[in-house]
Amino acid sequence: MLGPKVLPPGGWELIPEFNLPNYSVRFSLRGGRKPTEAQHCRMSREQKAVARARKAFETGRSKPLEHRIHQLKNLQRLLTERKKEIVDAIKKDLGKSEEGTQLYETLGLEGEINMAVKKLKEWAAPRPVEKNLMTLSDTVYIRPEPLGVVLIIGAWNYPWAITIQPLIGAIAAGNAAVIKPSEVCVHTAKVMEDLLPLYIDKELYPVVTGGVTETQELLRQRFDHIFYTGNGMVGKLIMEAAAKHLTPVTLELGGKSPCYIDKNCDLTIACRRIAWGKYTNCGQTCIAPDYILCEPSIQNQVIEEVQKAVKEFYTDDPKSCPDYCRIINQRHFKRIMAMLEDSTIAVGGDNDESDCYIAPTILKDVKPEAKVMQEEIFGPLLPILSVSGLDEAIKFINRGEKPLALYVFSHDSKVINRVRDETSSGGLLANDCLVHYSVSSLPFGGVGNSGMGCYHGKFSFDQLSHQRGCLIKQLKMEGMNSMRYPPHTAKKLGWARFFILKTVDLGWVGRMVLLAVMVVGAAVAFQHYLN
Repeated sequence: MLGPKVLPPGGWELIPEFNLPNYSVRFSLRGGRKPTEAQHCRMSREQKAVARARKAFETGRSKPLEHRIHQLKNLQRLLTERKKEIVDAIKKDLGKSEEGTQLYETLGLEGEINMAVKKLKEWAAPRPVEKNLMTLSDTVYIRPEPLGVVLIIGAWNYPWAITIQPLIGAIAAGNAAVIKPSEVCVHTAKVMEDLLPLYIDKELYPVVTGGVTETQELLRQRFDHIFYTGNGMVGKLIMEAAAKHLTPVTLELGGKSPCYIDKNCDLTIACRRIAWGKYTNCGQTCIAPDYILCEPSIQNQVIEEVQKAVKEFYTDDPKSCPDYCRIINQRHFKRIMAMLEDSTIAVGGDNDESDCYIAPTILKDVKPEAKVMQEEIFGPLLPILSVSGLDEAIKFINRGEKPLALYVFSHDSKVINRVRDETSSGGLLANDCLVHYSVSSLPFGGVGNSGMGCYHGKFSFDQLSHQRGCLIKQLKMEGMNSMRYPPHTAKKLGWARFFILKTVDLGWVGRMVLLAVMVVGAAVAFQHYLN
């Protein structure tokens, strides 16, 4: 039996009580006009931060590549020099070890910064484009330009990685950015508020802390782009707020990322990689494998192999293992525990509400209508659903919303290709979990309910840039334009068809030769045919 369409993903912070009531239309300060003293006093803290960022952006100082690189290098220094403060805060918020924080939070940021500094001149350079014969003598290119002031709303599960990575893109693209860290990670948000202004331009890149009220106030302001990481329900509210100002958005959401295991693959290796992907950060990862699809004949072996991997990673007592994290708060603890009510626990299930601890847990013979299958789990529960084979697995996946990630484990390239070709997801990964997030040359983002837009590496730069089309002509060769001027005739249309529809991709010598021919031809042909 195939399951019903899964509900929009949950498990991220800014949840149902996050309510955006009737928006009043407000216009932030634009055009560099300085508010009067009385106006300034009436402005909220959030309005002031946005106004300062706008004013700083309008000075133009964020645009020179030297300034962008300097800010990025300062951000790199922060990650190196303030490692202890970062590690201690995340330990208090999520229970991550020092090594785990560096591996999953800051190491990737250092790589992103290094790439941006190295590649920025290339990314920001004008990009030549193909021409037609009509524009052969013109200069035609795409020029990436800053959007303006970007709002970055971070998430709590990887508070540094998810908040600072889009900031790297915003800085590289020459924007100002207002940074809103998640209030759920109280200690990390405070460290960001304290440290970021010491290292990067505090007017161009202000940090605004607070909860729902402060986020609502920010969303009433006018931005040039909003970058949000969280769940689909809040994503809709972000879009609604952005629509008031026709502001474009990037939404990095989540969903139930499926994991299909082919019965003929190496189950020991597959289950070790799945266990790592599922239980890292106590399952609080947007691209964690949400559930397993496999044939009934291998279910017990899958359970056994995942259990062995959990013991290998986190010992017989995960609660005392420094590498096993905690659920972010008691509300999420209760949400996750409620999902167990109508499913059978095969392994784990131990929990301690006072410590926000839930052991790595495997659920067997899970039904599609079970509570654990109705929303994104975002915790250390791993349901196993039985399917008759690949055909049924693909049908099940396609009945749900499009996931952020889709995993398939198989030695058979035909199986992998069928999953790739017959499904849709933000990303596809065969024979591993999570690691596609670390590849900066791949776009990271969702599709449908799992998000819109993408980032990482050059994709961050492009996402937060305006790709401005530019065509530079000279006031010469007016005869070439005669075909477009009235009176319109069949002969003129024929020439226009030839010159406009014929694209060229010639080398430098070829272009010079063709240009010379065109000049001569234009002098002779147009006089004969167009007069």
